[in-house]
Amino acid sequence: MSLAHIGTVARLELTQRLRSVSWYVLLGVFALVLLGITGLAFAVYSWGDAVGAGVYSIVVNIVLLLVVLVSPTLSGNAINGDRDAATLAAVQVTAVSTGDIMIGKLVAAIATGGAFLVVALPFLAFSLLGGGANAAVLLVSLLVLAVEIVVVAAIGVGLSGLLARPLFSVATTYLVVSVLVIGTLIVFLLGGMAVRGEATSYHRPYDSSGNVDCERWESNSYEVPRFDLVWWALAANPFVVLADATPTELSADGYPVDLFGQIKYGVRSAQLSPLEQRWDECDPSGGVTGRTPQEVLDSTVPSWFVGLGVQLVIAGSLFAGAWARTRTPARRLPPGTRIA
Repeated sequence: MSLAHIGTVARLELTQRLRSVSWYVLLGVFALVLLGITGLAFAVYSWGDAVGAGVYSIVVNIVLLLVVLVSPTLSGNAINGDRDAATLAAVQVTAVSTGDIMIGKLVAAIATGGAFLVVALPFLAFSLLGGGANAAVLLVSLLVLAVEIVVVAAIGVGLSGLLARPLFSVATTYLVVSVLVIGTLIVFLLGGMAVRGEATSYHRPYDSSGNVDCERWESNSYEVPRFDLVWWALAANPFVVLADATPTELSADGYPVDLFGQIKYGVRSAQLSPLEQRWDECDPSGGVTGRTPQEVLDSTVPSWFVGLGVQLVIAGSLFAGAWARTRTPARRLPPGTRIA
């Protein structure tokens, strides 16, 4: 492989994108959407002390949403689109290798996805004016977002090399991304509702004067969904990976201050068994069994690295399969073989 050849392929691919006026219209619409979302986010988090952290988390998640919605269209026809236009064969007979073509297409797809992040940078910088943002949160969230952009781009380029029709490859890319984003959520919700168990709830009784009796417990039993048995289905969800990997910032009263922490707290809470609940009105901490958000996070298992690993295996397998299929027949023959 040659860096010069990879750069040439990527530059040609990007040139084709940049010639289209619709590309600039898309980025402009994205900027307008971010402008509205940023304004609403400031209104939502105006009640807290860490306004900037909350607004920043919303903008990053919106960027990820736009990437999973738009990138399949831009990368899902990278290989078979050139094959249909009869330009792929002309490139394959030059000094450019199959690896140069595949990596160049992938770099171009990553660049188009990264363009949304570039457009969002002014809004991310503006959100920091609200205060409360942590340097570790900024670094980790942007790093994970960049990896997710690479994953979606690799899935699109891989399927474009495996499937002959551009329309089918784009649709299949959307299907694979939808399985990761929506399918995991559906499996979690339906699976948890389908698997049920008997739970026992304990609470303090009240005396005749309406005061809590802290010396006794009362209990009652009922059926509950067992989300703790299917929480792993959310591990490969890009939004869960982003939230679970990002360090959690807690407010003075111990609750997450941004969307990252709120998603993480919700997913981690699903890991806890619901078969025994204790509502202790006599405990100053209150709540179910007196667990604070920090105790929930400390007592549960992080899953972002497993989910990210699953995504990388899927994307890598599709990309490797497309690499093998894109090779020309002449390059599959042993060295020195002559073609009549």
